[in-house]
Amino acid sequence: MPQPALLAHDLVRTLGTRRVLDGVSLTAAPGHRIGLIGENGVGKSTLLRLLAGTDEPDSGSVVRPADLGFLHQEMPFDAGSTIADVLDDALRDAREDLAALARLTEELARTSQDAPGYADLLDRYGERLEHAQAHAAWDADRRAAIVLTGLGLGEIPCGRTLGSLSGGQRGRLALAALLTRRPAALLLDEPTNHLDDDAAVFLEEQLRELPGVVVVASHDRAFLDAVCTDLIDLDPGLAGPTRYGGNYTAYQAERRAERARWERRFAEEQEELAELRRAAAVTAHQVAPNRPKRDNEKMGYGHAGGRVQNQISRRVRNASRRLAELERTQVRKPPQPLRFHPTALAASAAGGTLLSLREVCVPNRLRIDRLDISATERLLVTGANGAGKSTLLAVLAGQLEPVGEVHRRRGLTVGLLAQDTEFDRPDRTARQTYELALGAARAASVPLASLGLLAQRDLDRPVGHLSVGQRRRLALALLVARPPELLLLDEPTNHLSPLLCDELEEALRTGPGAIVVASHDRWLRSRWQGREIRL
Repeated sequence: MPQPALLAHDLVRTLGTRRVLDGVSLTAAPGHRIGLIGENGVGKSTLLRLLAGTDEPDSGSVVRPADLGFLHQEMPFDAGSTIADVLDDALRDAREDLAALARLTEELARTSQDAPGYADLLDRYGERLEHAQAHAAWDADRRAAIVLTGLGLGEIPCGRTLGSLSGGQRGRLALAALLTRRPAALLLDEPTNHLDDDAAVFLEEQLRELPGVVVVASHDRAFLDAVCTDLIDLDPGLAGPTRYGGNYTAYQAERRAERARWERRFAEEQEELAELRRAAAVTAHQVAPNRPKRDNEKMGYGHAGGRVQNQISRRVRNASRRLAELERTQVRKPPQPLRFHPTALAASAAGGTLLSLREVCVPNRLRIDRLDISATERLLVTGANGAGKSTLLAVLAGQLEPVGEVHRRRGLTVGLLAQDTEFDRPDRTARQTYELALGAARAASVPLASLGLLAQRDLDRPVGHLSVGQRRRLALALLVARPPELLLLDEPTNHLSPLLCDELEEALRTGPGAIVVASHDRWLRSRWQGREIRL
């Protein structure tokens, strides 16, 4: 039985006054695993809801398989339902297939091959058999047990109610139910949230084995690299949303080449614009640009004046016409990648040790026997949730006083990007907060809009109205614009698009001062070039 495709044509969706999706089309054939990437708010979740049918487009159409699973849908169970109830629902189709096959087998055995209804009976058996094979129905119960274990739920009794589970456990249970079902089309919104490394790798293996369509929105670059056959970048580009063949590594290479083409085209157009403006204003009015008339030309100029004036007029018209066309169609300037802006203060830490810990302990949270941070340190702190990564950064920042010895260089400047970012004056706009924190001169030399961390529409919104991710981006902007001697980053890639994560990692390699990063990001960890400690 051929697996059905998922098709979307010219989808438009406006939320409030903002057009989130503008003419987006997508073809997802069986066996293709498509990743949706882009900034927060660019429309990834909106597109998934339209594909799933839980939201309707303002215009455009979607053709979807009847057998579709969507991770972001609420499970149709109340808090009193058990894990066993969820699994029974996920296994219902497989059990119906097997029961129907058993029933049809018995009917075929009782029916003569030349009986009037035999051919129809055989067709029904063949259709059910193909459906059962496509969904691996004979293996469903074993698959359910494997999936629960792989997603870290195997030790939880099946009699536990959903109300007694954490939010992360409920999310993993919803994912387990979908993997057990094996629908013809699977739509996933940030599926690696709440997954540890082993569970994320298990999910990747499961998705690669699915025969149907997978469309997934994710910020997890390691996941995108391991799973996707195609990527759709919804961020603004030269030609709008763009589809790239291959995984995330292939996307990075093509995106770099595309960026180079964009920069080259912009430079060429700016050069041509300058020449056309000069031609329209000066050069086209000259009889022979940059060359004085010879004597014989002066003598005959009156006789040829009409012809010369026509040539000048034609040059002016051509230059003006091309200038108007190019000014109307020119590509916008490529946005500058994220980079740290050095300060004299950060550069002053020429060498030596900035900070050292000896026999440091925060009861029930952290124990460090010895740690020295040099002036050019690049240190990655890893470990399971609860191992003490954030606690260590708080100690290094001086926000938490531990038992033991902490020695800091006199006058050391430290900046911490915490996971939870709050500002003293939530009524101030992002722009005002930025300018007051940095000072007018620094804010003018490094404008907030130039960093690409907040959208233009959010610069004049009160910080209290910004999302958690937007507030973290504002806090990161303050650190990027005036970096300290010791920069501490707690899960810095959370709430950033994959492209911005790439830019941040590149900036960290060349950023001023010492940098300590605590992260669970598998992509960042696999490419870290400095020192690493695991708690």
